[in-house]
Amino acid sequence: MIAAEVKPHSPQTNQAFSVLLQLEGMIRAAQTQQELQFFFVNETRRLVPYRQAIFLIPPTSSAKSYQVLAASSVPMVDRTVPLMQWAERLIRELRQISSGPDIRHITEAECPADLRVDWKEFTQGFGLWCPLKHPGGQILGGLWLTQDRPWADHETTVLQRLSEAYAYAWRAVDRSASRRWHWGVSRTTMWIIAAAALGALAIPIPMSTLAPAKIVAKNPLIVSAPIDGVIAEILVLPNTVVSEGQVLFRFEDTTFRSEYEVTERNLDVAMAQYRRAAQGSFGDAEQKADVPLLKAEVELRETERNYAHERLAKIEVKAEQAGLLLYTDKSDWIGKPVVVGQRIMELANPQQLEVRIDLPVEDAIVLREGASATLFLNANPFSSVPATISHASYHAEVLPNNTLAYRVTAQLEQGSSEFRIGWQGSAKIYGQQVMLFTYLFRRPISAVRPWIGL
Repeated sequence: MIAAEVKPHSPQTNQAFSVLLQLEGMIRAAQTQQELQFFFVNETRRLVPYRQAIFLIPPTSSAKSYQVLAASSVPMVDRTVPLMQWAERLIRELRQISSGPDIRHITEAECPADLRVDWKEFTQGFGLWCPLKHPGGQILGGLWLTQDRPWADHETTVLQRLSEAYAYAWRAVDRSASRRWHWGVSRTTMWIIAAAALGALAIPIPMSTLAPAKIVAKNPLIVSAPIDGVIAEILVLPNTVVSEGQVLFRFEDTTFRSEYEVTERNLDVAMAQYRRAAQGSFGDAEQKADVPLLKAEVELRETERNYAHERLAKIEVKAEQAGLLLYTDKSDWIGKPVVVGQRIMELANPQQLEVRIDLPVEDAIVLREGASATLFLNANPFSSVPATISHASYHAEVLPNNTLAYRVTAQLEQGSSEFRIGWQGSAKIYGQQVMLFTYLFRRPISAVRPWIGL
C-alpha cells in the first residue's frame, strides 16, 4: 500500500488564515458602531487588497436607498461630495436590479447608463458590492470595494466570510436593536393578537368620569339679612342644633333706636299741631282749613314711626324652624355690614342630605336623570357609597377656585345618618354606553382636535 504524500500549507496560506482569525477577533472586541465602520473600510485591506472602500447602510430596514457612513482613508465622511453621491446612486440602482445577499462583480459595462459617464472618474476599474447579511436574513448594509484588476475567486470567498462576521458584529453592537423585545411568537399569532386587540376596542362599556364631591344639606332654609346693618353678635356656634324661635344673631341697634325715638318725637309734634288746629277751627276759618293738612302730616309721621319700629324689631334674627345651623365662622360676620337678602346662614335637617358634584367642563360627559354614581369619601376611603343623579345644571359655573364646572346633584341610596354635612371626596359618574376606544382616547382626541381643526 502506497501512502499518499501530504503537502503542507504554503506560508502565504497560513498567514492569510492567521490574519482572518485576527480580524474576526478584533471585530468581536469592538464596542460601538463607530469602531466597526472604521474597521470595515480600513482593516479589511489587510486580508483583501483594494484601492478604495465605502461602507453604506439603508436608513431603514425596508429602504432601497443607501447612505454612505464611512470611507477608507477618510476620517470624516462628507456625503455632499460628488464621489459619495455617485456611490449612493450606484448602490441604489444596483439594489433595485438585484436585492439578493450575494456578492456581485461590477464592471463599467454593467454600470447603469446614467452613471457610466462618471465610472472612470470615481472607479479604478473593477468594483465589488459585498452585502452584509445577518444570519436572520436581513441586509444591514454593504461594502463597495474597487481596484484596478479583476477580483479573484479566493478574494470573493474571503469577503463572503468576512461580510457575515461584519453583519453579526454590526447587529450585536446596535443598541436600538438590542433594546427590542423579541416576542418569540409566529406571525400568525401576532396577527391574531392584533385582531383581538382591535376587536376589544369595540367592546361597549359605560362612559365614566371623576369629579370632586361634597355632602350637603337637602333643601336647607336660608337665613338671610332682613335689614341693612352691621352684625353685632352671633349667639349660636356653627354646626349647632337650634330650636324654632331661638335667637341666632343681632344687629347693631344704635342707629335703629335713634331713628325710632326721632320718629316718635316727630309724631308727638304733628299730633299736637293737629289737635290745636282742630280745637281752633270752631272759631277761626283759617285754622279750620289747616286741619286736613295737619291730619295728613300726623299719618305720615305715624307711618315713619311704624317703619322704624319694624326695623328695630328685626335687629334680632330668630330661627324659623328647628335644625342644624350652618355657617362659616363667627369672626367672618361680627362687625361686617350686610344688605337685605344677603345669605348668612343655613338651617338644615341632618337626616336629609344629598351630594353636590362639581364636574369640570373638560371632563363633562352626557348625563341623564337617574344615571348612577359612586361616592368615595375622604372620611371613609375603604368603602364606596352608591348614589343616583337627580339634576345637572345646563350652564357651567365659575367655582371659587376659578375653574369652570357643571353643578351635578345626586341622591344617596342608603341611610344618611352615618354621613355628615361637609364631608368631601370624589364621585365617579357613569354615563351612556360607548366603545372602549372612545373611553380610552376621548381625552387625547379632545386635546388634539383644536390643533388639527376637526
